[in-house]
Order: sequence, then C-alpha cells, then structure tokens
Amino acid sequence: MSGETIITVVGNLVDDPELRFTPAGAAVAKFRVASTPRIFNKTTNAWEDGEGLFLTCSVWRQQAENAAETLTRGMRVIVQGRLKQRSYEDREQVKRTVYEVDVEEVGLSLARASAKVTKNPAGGGQQQGGQAAADPWGGATAARPNPVVQGSDHGVAAGAVIPAQRPAPAQPAGYSDEPPF
Repeated sequence: MSGETIITVVGNLVDDPELRFTPAGAAVAKFRVASTPRIFNKTTNAWEDGEGLFLTCSVWRQQAENAAETLTRGMRVIVQGRLKQRSYEDREQVKRTVYEVDVEEVGLSLARASAKVTKNPAGGGQQQGGQAAADPWGGATAARPNPVVQGSDHGVAAGAVIPAQRPAPAQPAGYSDEPPF
C-alpha cells in the first residue's frame, strides 16, 4: 500500500519469540528488538552507546513458526517491515502510543555469527510423520522427526507443532563484540 512507512532495523532480540495461534489457526510470533547506536568519541577515544530503540515485532504464518524455531534471545537480527503506530489508554486512563513493526522479512545478521540454513519443503509447511524429505539443494534425503504432539501432556493442545530444540551455536575462537578498529 502507498503511504506506509517501511523500516529496516538491525538489533538484538530482547527475548525469545513468543509463538501463538489465532482461533482460525494462523501462527503469529511476537518478539522485541533492541537497536542501540554506537558512536566513537574522539575525545575519550572510546565507543559510547546512544539511546536504545526497542520495537515490538509481529510475524505471521509459516514465517512465524520458522522465527520461533530459529531465533533466540540475544541473537542479532535484521528486520524489515511496516512501522505501525497504535494508541491506547492504560489502567490509569493515561493515553499511550506505541510503535510496532509488522514484519515482512526477518533474518540473522552474519556480521558476528554464522548460520546453517535448512530450507523448508516447497509447500512451506513442516514434514509430518517422520517421512523422508528430499534436500532442496540436491543432497541426500534426510528423515525428519514428527513435530506433532500426539497428546496434551506437554502443556500444549493435541496436534500443536512444537519447534525442534537446537543447541546454541558455539562462539568462534577470538570472538569479540568490539569493532575491528
């Protein structure tokens, strides 16, 4: 649509994405991104942090499930989407305004990390029932575990999709948050 404000934000996730489902079954993941500008102060010869910008982001459908499965607190991400303004009254009847991003694209920043990508099947959904799925880049087939919960003993509704647990990536030797200059 015309007149919408498109924004790209690079920052760190403040918390893990929270995945929920609408009554119609559409997945939505919410997460917050903190973007803090850093400025080099020539008089002190040191980097200084500016005031941080915290934005709540919402991503929908299959991309929401992918984000909830992939992203974790502290990861550096690149988010692109439509900036929205919403006003409401809090419990004390004070009018508040918040800014949120309706996410079109979200991905990891590879400036200080590396990632291994696993492409979803062409239908966009996850493979069900532990069936074998062809590697989309022409490699060998791999069996995928069944992500569907058969009972409700895990605190989720029967049939809900639970993201696979992945170990946290190890930091490469010599890793530093400091700029190279």
